[in-house]
Amino acid sequence: MAKKHGLVVGLDIGTTKICAIVGDVKSDGVDVVGIGTYPSKGLKKGVVVDIEATVNSIKKAIDEAELMAGCEIQSVYTGIAGSHIRGFNSHGIVAIKDKEVRDADIGRVIDAACAVSIPSEREVIHILPQEYIVDDQGEIREPRGMCGVRLEAKVHIVTGAVASAQNIVRCAQRCGLNISDIVLEQLASAEAVLSEDEKDLGVALVDIGGGTTDIAIFSGGSIVHTASLSIAGNHLSHDVAVGLRTPVEEAEKLKQRYGCALVTMVDKDETIEVPSIGNRTPRILGRQILCEIIEPRIEEICELIKREIEKTGYEDLLASGLVLTGGTALLPGIVELAEEVIGLPVRRGLPQGVGGLVDVVKSPMFATGVGLVQYGSQHMDRRFVKVRQDSEGVYNKVMNRMKEWLGAVS
Repeated sequence: MAKKHGLVVGLDIGTTKICAIVGDVKSDGVDVVGIGTYPSKGLKKGVVVDIEATVNSIKKAIDEAELMAGCEIQSVYTGIAGSHIRGFNSHGIVAIKDKEVRDADIGRVIDAACAVSIPSEREVIHILPQEYIVDDQGEIREPRGMCGVRLEAKVHIVTGAVASAQNIVRCAQRCGLNISDIVLEQLASAEAVLSEDEKDLGVALVDIGGGTTDIAIFSGGSIVHTASLSIAGNHLSHDVAVGLRTPVEEAEKLKQRYGCALVTMVDKDETIEVPSIGNRTPRILGRQILCEIIEPRIEEICELIKREIEKTGYEDLLASGLVLTGGTALLPGIVELAEEVIGLPVRRGLPQGVGGLVDVVKSPMFATGVGLVQYGSQHMDRRFVKVRQDSEGVYNKVMNRMKEWLGAVS
């Protein structure tokens, strides 16, 4: 958030880029009023490996967003991702006092569902209610006021490595920013690109970024599975660099400008200029050669996504199919190849539900940043300028936030 009342800021700290998006929260929605991006130099596979480089990139992105929005950014909602993220389902049961479900009962059943052993090196990032059961009546989203004697709750708990979360907080604080909340990136992306109908019917969100491919499966309106694969867009760039014997930076440009996930979509007579390593003369190669390097890697990513979905047992419940987002989702032909490999309807997910600079952020690469703004606008309260202290664990923050959502007295 910023000094101006009603502004909320999403900070997407990604492997490839840092993106800060400023949203103006109004009664009828959110308008994007500022955006800043800068190449990310200090992360690998979604995890901070160089604090100084990350801090510098964050500052540059924040400065650009402040200039465009005309405000001073003080607090942000930031995303977290990476192979260290783990999600699992849990179940809690309590007796209903006074035979009517009240806020205190909901708070107790959430506490019961969260009474699981979590290693000391991990912290809870999210506790996401899936459904409530009152006596034998299930599929209840809002149990408050219902009559019964037994209340059950099914929740999805997301945990992450303590060190990874602390490093993100540390980087933001060194930029003079407060972290209002740390949000799972695929949850943020879902806010921006998925409709409620898709979540109800069943959908798999796949965010293919630079360092990781993050997966979230929704069914019955709730998140039921989260996962992260350590293979994504940067692997494509590395493959191109090795295959065409060109610097990685040039390989990234070639991938973005001429890449295609299906060789059959490229004219065999089309050529591209490939820079060489050192002072060697650039070469002219067929564009199909570039695509022949990219296609197998995209196919491999799709196979891993398919395997992850099959592992959950939800593949027959995804009536809405699969939604691809993230920077790699811009690759031509990726939707067609994903449909062929995974065997589900696939669409490219673009941020929706916001106003203002819509044309600027209408790209899969901004899905997480826009989603963080939307998440923040829905969950911020009048005390949104609270500072996350180092001594305050993410678990306590999440539990307090849950109780605030449920209206319980802390």
